[in-house]
Amino acid sequence: MTISHRIIGTGEHRVIVLHDWFGTSAGWGPFLDHLDGEAFSYAFLDYRGYGRRADVPGDFTLAEIAGDTLDLADQLGWESFSLVGHSMGGKAVQRILVEAPHRVRRLVGIAPVPASAYPLEGEAYDLFHGAADNPANRRAILDLVTGHRAPAAWLERMTAQSLALSHRDAFAAYLDDWTTLDFAAKVTGIRLPVKVYVGEHDLALTPEVMRATWLTHYPEATLEVLPNSGHYPMYEIPLAFATTLESFLREP
Repeated sequence: MTISHRIIGTGEHRVIVLHDWFGTSAGWGPFLDHLDGEAFSYAFLDYRGYGRRADVPGDFTLAEIAGDTLDLADQLGWESFSLVGHSMGGKAVQRILVEAPHRVRRLVGIAPVPASAYPLEGEAYDLFHGAADNPANRRAILDLVTGHRAPAAWLERMTAQSLALSHRDAFAAYLDDWTTLDFAAKVTGIRLPVKVYVGEHDLALTPEVMRATWLTHYPEATLEVLPNSGHYPMYEIPLAFATTLESFLREP
C-alpha cells in the first residue's frame, strides 16, 4: 500500500512527524514555514481516518500507526530517521521505537502522551469521550490545553478542521487506544537522545506528568518548558519552537 504523505526539505537528516488527535499532516500552523529544508527532510503522514487518508479503513490503533509509519519509511528508502510526535502522536512515536529501536536516531515528544496509560476520570472522561459527537467538547478541550488563553476564532477554526478532516469512528477509536494502552515497560531504559517539550500553560500534559513518565522511562531524556505556550507551540510560538526543535535535532 502506497502511503500518502507530505515532504518538506531535502536534507540529510530525515525526520518523521506524527500529528495529534485533533490534527492532520497539514495541521502544524506557521511552524512549517520556518523549518530548515537544507539540513532536514521532514515527512508528515495522516493516520487512517484523517486528512488525505480519511477514507482508508483500519483498526485505528497506535500499533497500526506504527506499522504504517515504518511502511512509509521503507517506501521513502529511509533506513534511519528521527521521530517527532505531538500529543497522541507522542505516544505513537514511542510505539514505533518499540517496533524498530535500531532505526530511530532521536525522539521528540511535543506535549506528548506517555507510554503508560493516561486514565481519564469523572468530568475529564465525559469531556473527552463526548468529543467524537459533540463539537462543543472539542472546543472545550482545545481551550483547556491552551490554558484558556487562545482567541475564540482560533478555537472555532481548529474545532471545525477537526470535524471536517477526521472520521468520527477513527477519532473515537484512537482515544480509546491512547488513553488505555500501557507499554511503558517496553520503552523503560532505552537509551537514545530524547527531548520532551511542554507549554507552560498546558493544563493537561504538564511538566509534572512528563517528569513522572517520559523522564523516568528514558535515561537520556531532557525536558524543556516552553514559555508563552500551551499544548500547541507550533501555532502559539512557531518561530521559537522551530528554533529549539531543530537545535536538538542538530546536536551530535
